[in-house]
Amino acid sequence: MYVQVQLDSSVGYALKRTAAALRTAMDAALRPLSLTVPQYACLEILGHRPGLSGAELARAAFVTRQSMHALLRGLEERGLLTRPASAPHGRALPTELTPAGRAALESASAAVARVERAMVDRLSPAGLDRLRRDLVECAQALEGAGG
Repeated sequence: MYVQVQLDSSVGYALKRTAAALRTAMDAALRPLSLTVPQYACLEILGHRPGLSGAELARAAFVTRQSMHALLRGLEERGLLTRPASAPHGRALPTELTPAGRAALESASAAVARVERAMVDRLSPAGLDRLRRDLVECAQALEGAGG
């Protein structure tokens, strides 16, 4: 039996609309820095967890390993990150930010923080805290259910 979803009351639709608006605003904020959202995500993750492999970065950034490989190659060519020519252990190449990569990350993080502040500016501190907790609960519920 087909059940029609009412878009104005659908939480999933509201989340998708918000995610699309956030992505558009982040794209615009990162464009002057010659970065894409996935590139920024990669830099941000490496800023917090240096030494991750491409596969680990792909999982953390929600992209495929193939996409991450191309993304890493581009960032490496721009001098924003470094990977050894050969793997110190196994096949994984640990990735780290260069000084130029850390500078790019600092600028990009500031730009993205401005976007996020604009997004939540109308929420009270308590409302923002509640939103954050509720979104984490929603993600955990779906992750626990197998997606």
